[in-house]
Amino acid sequence: MSEVIEINDLRTLSSYRLVWDSLLADTPNATFFHTYDWFEQYWRHCGVGQRMRVLIARSLGDTLGILPLCLRRRSHKLGRVRVLTYPLDDWGTFYSPIGKNQSATLLACMRHLAHTPRDWEELDLPWVDIDSTDHGRTTRAMQQAGLPPHCERYANSSSIEFDSVVNWNQYLSGLSRKVRHELRRSVRRVEDWGPVEFIRHRPDARRAGDGQPRWDLFDEAEVVAQHSWQSDSVNGNTLGDPRLAGFYRDTYAAAARLGMSDLVVLKLSGRSVAFWLGYHYQGRVTGLRMGYRTDAPVGGVGTILLARLIEDSIARGDAVLDLGPGKEKYKHRLRTRSTTSYRLTHIPLAAWKPRLLHTTRWLQSCLRVPNTQPY
Repeated sequence: MSEVIEINDLRTLSSYRLVWDSLLADTPNATFFHTYDWFEQYWRHCGVGQRMRVLIARSLGDTLGILPLCLRRRSHKLGRVRVLTYPLDDWGTFYSPIGKNQSATLLACMRHLAHTPRDWEELDLPWVDIDSTDHGRTTRAMQQAGLPPHCERYANSSSIEFDSVVNWNQYLSGLSRKVRHELRRSVRRVEDWGPVEFIRHRPDARRAGDGQPRWDLFDEAEVVAQHSWQSDSVNGNTLGDPRLAGFYRDTYAAAARLGMSDLVVLKLSGRSVAFWLGYHYQGRVTGLRMGYRTDAPVGGVGTILLARLIEDSIARGDAVLDLGPGKEKYKHRLRTRSTTSYRLTHIPLAAWKPRLLHTTRWLQSCLRVPNTQPY
């Protein structure tokens, strides 16, 4: 017989940290975003105005898995809607329960949500990897718990898979002739201008005697971000956003302690001109932010950074480089695979506001003219 323990505050949750860490290693396609450390920093910086609902599924004294959820209010034209969802906010590509027994965890947690007082008007679970990891587990669990979901595509993401790639030249051979030419031309132009230094800092975990973040490199990346084309962004998509500076630094420090941080700085004639920030775990590399100086003395510094990054990942034996969702041209040109995440939504019959909003969104998607042009 399974039971579910619900945690609503960080102090109580901290007592389950070792359990969370022990489950992480067996979580399919886990990333830094599945760690307790990510959730802790996310909640400290972004938890204001939200209610924590972390569900811990247990059976016969053993922990089956952990389902982190948060309750928030979303503002719409019709008013505010109480939404129960994952604590990811599009920072990562995919999300799921923590642990290997995901079917049992999901079923126990969905039954818990169905039979406890309902403080939400919409159960919204985006970032579900139905095609590769989830395999319909979330859908079946919601259905069996009496919370039948509506399933829709959420985002398309680009990734580079290195499982059959031996070296850089083999990877290049799989790209189009035009892309190969552009890459080589950009690399040659930058290298002809001056000495290029590629610095990639990927420390071991603190428990292995490292965990050093190298703040000097992070500070240089922040300076580059402040002089990039994204410097005037107000949506938090740039490393230089002052509103999220503390969040970026604290999550980066947490990842460094775990041996999961991945920071690249590209220097041209001794001056930092481009950066890339991401996380890695069990061979899976997830890109978070990148940028290059618009006042760089020569064009193509962002291209050479990506080229060196991919070549170095191949040499290190990385399995996947997740470029993330988005229609940026470089993602489309460099990827070897396109993946889709899905959104599963359950709205109770009596919740008229989210039901009307969902119907409106569905009608808009039906009327939207698809973009057939390559990006």
